[in-house]
Amino acid sequence: MARTAVVLLQLGGPDTLDAVEPFLYNLFCDPDIIDVPGAFFFRKPLARLISRKRSPAVRELYKSIGGRSPILPQTQMQADALKKKLASQGVNIPVHIAMRYWHPMTDEVVRDLVQSDVDRAILVPLYPHFSSATTGSSVNEWKRALYRLGTASLRYDLVRDYHDHPLFIDAWVARIHETLGRFSPEERAGVTIVFSAHGTPMKLVRQGDPYSHQIRKTVELVVERGRFGLPHTLCFQSKVGPQRWLEPSLIDAIVRLGTEGVKRMVVVPIAFVTEHIETLSEINIEARHLAASSGVRQYEMTKALLSQDSYISCLAELTMQRLNGASA
Repeated sequence: MARTAVVLLQLGGPDTLDAVEPFLYNLFCDPDIIDVPGAFFFRKPLARLISRKRSPAVRELYKSIGGRSPILPQTQMQADALKKKLASQGVNIPVHIAMRYWHPMTDEVVRDLVQSDVDRAILVPLYPHFSSATTGSSVNEWKRALYRLGTASLRYDLVRDYHDHPLFIDAWVARIHETLGRFSPEERAGVTIVFSAHGTPMKLVRQGDPYSHQIRKTVELVVERGRFGLPHTLCFQSKVGPQRWLEPSLIDAIVRLGTEGVKRMVVVPIAFVTEHIETLSEINIEARHLAASSGVRQYEMTKALLSQDSYISCLAELTMQRLNGASA
């Protein structure tokens, strides 16, 4: 009898401080990250050099948020919530997690599925916006794992993206309204909403990567649905390396708003569905300090979607569509 499982695709993160350097090595070994001509011949030595050079500073950042990434336990909560939501709709199937750069890694998950006699996987990325560097990379690694393990009988269906799904939009609207509730009624009119998304190199944009366009569409729909009646702006964060990335940066946006006299702001990590070092450190610590020094009096960060009910309902609906053979 055919057996189906759901697999949540996520980035992964170091679960101890000692895991930071090998996690970075796995990241910079990714051919979808380091993809310059001839990279096959020097990718591993370069990844080793970059990870060794960057790991001391990155370790300190992880120390500041508790000594480990929260991604796995939070993703497990999402997997449990999705399994429960599907069961409430009469669909009892397992939900697994495949991380791209740390455990449980893709090979481990594919092996477990085959040993459990699963012959069909519904791949649900926890990247709502498609990029070759995120969903594309995870799917490429999935294909490589199938090849390495000789599991051609394991079929898979992919949810490519859901940046404009009504339930995804509803989830963010609810989160923003929750955050705006931290301001007194008389202060709320002076709040600026800052949408921040993980950046990508402009090279990907020129190659036709849809990520930045999908981010802008999400922001447009959230603002339209939320009817916040407040000014908003979109910026990008987490630039790595010398090449040009999506702009403006989170840092530049905060400094500009402070210069313009903005005293209250809400930062919305619009591309993140779990907390990462990018939210807990980059937004909630570094950018918070910068905002204070730029004259901002009240700075609030909207928490990631996590197991927010509308978001889990979104994942369940997408899963059901694929189970029923419809396009997601």
